[in-house]
Order: sequence, then C-alpha cells, then structure tokens
Amino acid sequence: MPAVVRPLGRPGDLGWVIMAHGETYAAQFGWDADFEALVARIVADYAEKHDPAREAAWIAEVDGARVGSVFCVAADRDTAQLRILLVEPAARGHGLGARLVDECLNHARAAGFRRIVLWTNDVLASARRIYQAAGFTLDEEQPHRSFGADLVGQTWSRRL
Repeated sequence: MPAVVRPLGRPGDLGWVIMAHGETYAAQFGWDADFEALVARIVADYAEKHDPAREAAWIAEVDGARVGSVFCVAADRDTAQLRILLVEPAARGHGLGARLVDECLNHARAAGFRRIVLWTNDVLASARRIYQAAGFTLDEEQPHRSFGADLVGQTWSRRL
C-alpha cells in the first residue's frame, strides 16, 4: 500500500473532501446533510481566504487515490485549529490519520502558533485515539443535537 501525504491543491481536492466527509459519516453514523454542509463551509472558507503563510491542508493518497485529509487553520494569532481530519474506512489502520495529524502539528509549529485546538464528537473513537497519542488533552465536553443525531462535542488542545 504505497501511501503519500501531499499538500492539498490538485483539481478536485476540495470537492473530494466535502464528498468524502458526507458519504463516510452518513454511512458510519447516519449523519444527515447538515454535516456535509458544515464541511462545505469550512472548505469554502479555506479556499476563499486562507493565509498560505500560516494555514495549510493535506490529502492522503493510496495508490494515487484520495483517502484522507486534514486542514490547519488559524483560530487566532497564537492558536491553530486542526479541522476535518478524515481517513476513509478502507484505508484505516495504516497510520495515515497519525501522519495527517503530524503534518498539521509540524506546520502549526513552523508557522509560529503556540497552541493548537480541535473540536470533535465523542463517537469518533479512532480519531480521539490519534489525538491523544499526539499529545492532545480533552478541555471540555458539551452535549448537542447536530447532523440528525444526539452527540457529545469535545474540545481538545495542546501546546506546540
């Protein structure tokens, strides 16, 4: 399984991120189109106004096919935010999620951020394990109803 992690930027990357999130989370958790719309807004904001000196995104590929993504954006001057990490189910178990998170952390450090945060939901157990292994700690949890499901949102962070 030749896997690569490369910068986002090829034609179709942005659309793939939206589609893959929508399809994966609908299949795995029954989430509705509100989740895909949220991802579309995140991707559109990045495409329209990201700061290339401080913000970046990556695509994971296996045998030339897209299988994962992660975005690193500025939350504020000192804080980066890891967003929309995904590794498609068929590509999981090969360390791609950890590689994507490492790219994000390394970029955030190099860009001068002092801290990084992320928001996730407690049902995403595999992602949580990756975040914990990368040194993130849970800051808060908040029940919410989103994407057609009752969820517990979680905010995680770490120093860089």
